[in-house]
Amino acid sequence: MNIHEYQGKEILRSYGVAVPNGKVAYSVDEAVEAATSLGTPVTVVKAQIHAGGRGKAGGVKVAKSLEEVRTYADDILGKTLVTHQTGPQGKEVKRLLIEEGCDIQSEYYIGLVVDRATDRIVMMGSEEGGTEIEEVAEKTPEKIFKEIVDPVVGLMPYQARRLAFNINIPKDLVREAVKFMMGLYQVFVDKDCSIAEINPLVTTGDGKVMALDAKLNFDSNALYRQKAVLEYRDLDEEDPKEIEASKFDLSYISLDGNIGCMVNGAGLAMATMDIIKHYNGDPANFLDVGGGATKEKVTEAFKIILSDENVKGIYVNIFGGIMKCDVIAEGVVAATKEVGLNIPLVVRLEGTNVELGKKILEESGLDITAAGSMADGAEKIVSLVKA
Repeated sequence: MNIHEYQGKEILRSYGVAVPNGKVAYSVDEAVEAATSLGTPVTVVKAQIHAGGRGKAGGVKVAKSLEEVRTYADDILGKTLVTHQTGPQGKEVKRLLIEEGCDIQSEYYIGLVVDRATDRIVMMGSEEGGTEIEEVAEKTPEKIFKEIVDPVVGLMPYQARRLAFNINIPKDLVREAVKFMMGLYQVFVDKDCSIAEINPLVTTGDGKVMALDAKLNFDSNALYRQKAVLEYRDLDEEDPKEIEASKFDLSYISLDGNIGCMVNGAGLAMATMDIIKHYNGDPANFLDVGGGATKEKVTEAFKIILSDENVKGIYVNIFGGIMKCDVIAEGVVAATKEVGLNIPLVVRLEGTNVELGKKILEESGLDITAAGSMADGAEKIVSLVKA
């Protein structure tokens, strides 16, 4: 789950991590009022969307007067920002962060992720702040330093100091940098983050080390114990189909293709999308109904796929282990009758109760194309959609 920058900074502030003072605004008047209350000669007006690259897209402006705050707020609010992370459709700006300006001396990068290779949290740092870390990794990988955290003892102060020295934090600010990193690590662990990225981390003229920007992502599987974090969820920033899927505990991600996929198991779902691409088709979604799906759950999954206007055909690929083929078949039939189907449907069933499942589909009277294998099904649905 993603949250906005201002929400991330609220969490950081509660852990003693230094961030600039700022207020959220939902209208131009609120933006001016926030800037007035901050009372700083320089105010930053920042679009709040769940995507990076806002500055390059015109979503971050530096104002030197209240008149400029009003002008920039009026320009950004309601604007659709298109960045490298939003896709061509962009995201509409519905709220702003009005923040005090800082006397920036230097910019750095600090980030925390879970490293799957070591099964440990890793803190990364670089003196190339303000630049995308992927670009730094490609062009100057020697400027990225890492500290692998032992889960038993957590991030140690000596590791934070070493990282601070490696990324050339001024010696007189190393203590502040260490305090910052220790607090950021605690946020990452306590809040079940999957990513905590500060880009840029800045040093200021008055001797502070603070997060000028903050990106916190959270492990969705841990949200049941993170009620306070869940309250930050902004449904306006999410795909309505993905929101609907989450209500039924379905793993659904919308894509740009035209072939809807319904599969049981994340690995099989990935393989299904790959083989559709192999036959020159384009999957419209990732959808894993899970191992314990009911007829009702399958019906809802089918309806969510059909709600996508771009879908021109559907491929149901089920390997029945825990998930029984007859349950999938009943769900497909029920959903098709309820929603109405006028696009090609290819179904491949294998595993537990497969014969019963095939019989249910055959006797349904629906126009369903059976597939003997995963590759056969992918080839057939691509062919039918193109036809």
